Amino acid sequence: MEKILRRKKSFNGKLSESPATTTSSSSTYNEEEIEWEMRPSGMLVQKRCEKSEVSAPSLRLRIAYGAFRYDISISSQATFGELKKLLSAETGLQPGEQRLIFRGKERENGDYLDMCGVKDRSKVVLIEDPSSKEKRYIEMRRNAKIQSIHRAISDVSLEVDKLADQVSAIEKSIANGTKVPEVQITTLIEMLMRQAIKLDSIPTEGDASVQKNLQGKRVQKCVETLDVLKIKNANIKPVVVTTKWETFDPPATTHWEFFD
Repeated sequence: MEKILRRKKSFNGKLSESPATTTSSSSTYNEEEIEWEMRPSGMLVQKRCEKSEVSAPSLRLRIAYGAFRYDISISSQATFGELKKLLSAETGLQPGEQRLIFRGKERENGDYLDMCGVKDRSKVVLIEDPSSKEKRYIEMRRNAKIQSIHRAISDVSLEVDKLADQVSAIEKSIANGTKVPEVQITTLIEMLMRQAIKLDSIPTEGDASVQKNLQGKRVQKCVETLDVLKIKNANIKPVVVTTKWETFDPPATTHWEFFD
């Protein structure tokens, strides 16, 4: 609430209050408007002028935040809201997450330090707003869950990389006409399907869903490739390797000469 009282100030420095209907007298007066405002405490004080010619003295406050202690320098005409902004850089708490207690009472953002009796070396207690603390805890749990999901997808991705290399090796062998044991292809398909089951069991949303779908498509492509290779491998005739033996003539009979 604001009240505006009109007062006439004479040159001799005295203040005389007069109603709005009073006519001007022979003396010369200067009129000035004084604005008043009601503080949250119920005290009626003169409203501050935004542009003050006299610089306000600086205060050095002692801030207690749990086991931590901070020394903050701030203007005596600053508000508790401005003090919270300075404390954000020190504590990491956003202004909306802070509650400032002075003389056993929580102070509002618009309360001025000097109006509340704050002086140099005064102690102000900072506590974290309980609701913001709960929100932060929920956010931490959510981030931990997201990190766990990304790790699970990354583990599947590494396994799929290894299996994809084996698929490429089998594909190269069959392309060269080399028959591959069918159990090798069947086992590889089963291993890929296990990775597909792992992916399905991972609950995802947002970016994690994109990564999950990408790995799922990789597994599907590898399985489809192996199905095609299985058919090609069955049509390859096994190569019969025959050993060619080298034949030798029997050794010639040696004729021995006898002497008497």
